Amino acid sequence: MRIVLPTLFALLAALSNALATVLQRRAALTVPQARGFRPGLVLDLLRRPVWLAGVLTVIAAGVWQAVALATGPLSLVQPLFVLELPLALVLASLWQRRRPSGALLLKLLAVVAGLGLALLSAAPSGNRTHVELDRWLPVLAVGAGAAVALTATGLARPTGRARAACLGTATAICFALTAGLMKTAVHILAEAGIGAFLTSWQTYAFGACGVCAMLLLEHALQGGPLIASQPALTLGDAVVSFLLGVLVYEEHVRAGWWLLPLLVGIGLVCGGIFALARSEAGAEQPSDGAAGVSGGPGM
Repeated sequence: MRIVLPTLFALLAALSNALATVLQRRAALTVPQARGFRPGLVLDLLRRPVWLAGVLTVIAAGVWQAVALATGPLSLVQPLFVLELPLALVLASLWQRRRPSGALLLKLLAVVAGLGLALLSAAPSGNRTHVELDRWLPVLAVGAGAAVALTATGLARPTGRARAACLGTATAICFALTAGLMKTAVHILAEAGIGAFLTSWQTYAFGACGVCAMLLLEHALQGGPLIASQPALTLGDAVVSFLLGVLVYEEHVRAGWWLLPLLVGIGLVCGGIFALARSEAGAEQPSDGAAGVSGGPGM
C-alpha cells in the first residue's frame, strides 16, 4: 500500500492536470500574445470561462497531488506526472471528436512503458516528512536563481523554440519546488492541524512557487511551439523533482546494474515525449484557436 496509494493519487492528479491543460491551452490562444512578462495576462484569462474551468481542475489536481505526496516519496510521485502529456493529447482528441490514431497510441505506449521500467528499476523508497530550513535555503536559492535566469533569457528572445524552451524549463523548476515544499506542508497539516499549517513558512513558500509556476506556464504556452516547451516542461519537472527527493528528502533509489534498465526507461520516455510534442505541434491549427495542449506538471 505504500506504493499503491501514492501511485493511484498521482495518476488521478496527472489526469486532472491533463484535462486542465487542455482547457488552459485553448484559453491561452484566445488572448493577445505577450511579448514580455505581463501579469495582466491572467486578468485577460479571467474573462475566459474555459480558463476558469481549467483553474478549478488544477485545484482538484492539487488535492490529489497533496495526498500522493503525503503517502509516498517525491521521487515516485512527481515523475508520474510525465503521463500528463499523453493523457492530454488523448483528451484533446476526444474533445475534438477524433479517434486517437494508432501512431499516437504507440507513442503513448512508449512513454508508459518507459516510465514503468524507469520507476521499477529505481524503486524509490523513503518518506521523510520534514526538512530543516537550512537544508532548503541553498536549494531554493539555486532553484529561484535558475528560474529567474531562464525567464529573463526566454523573454529576451523572439517567439520561437528558444523562448518556449527557456520558459518551459523555468516553469518546470517552479512546479518541482512547489511539490517539494508542499510535501512538508501537507504533513504539518496532518500532524499539527490547520493552525500550524497556516503559520509554517513552507505553506507560503509553496504557494508563492505555485503562483509563479502558473503565471510562467501561460507565457510558456504562448512562447513558441510545443516541440520546444513541452519536453522542457514535462521532463524538467520530473528530473528536478527526482533530484529534490534524493538530495533534499534523502529518498533511496537502486543503483548498480539497475542503472541500465533505468537508462533504457528514461530513453523511452524522452523519445516518446519528443515524438508526442512533435506530432501535436504539427497538428496545431492556430487559425481556429483550437490548438493542441501543453502539459502543466503538478504544482
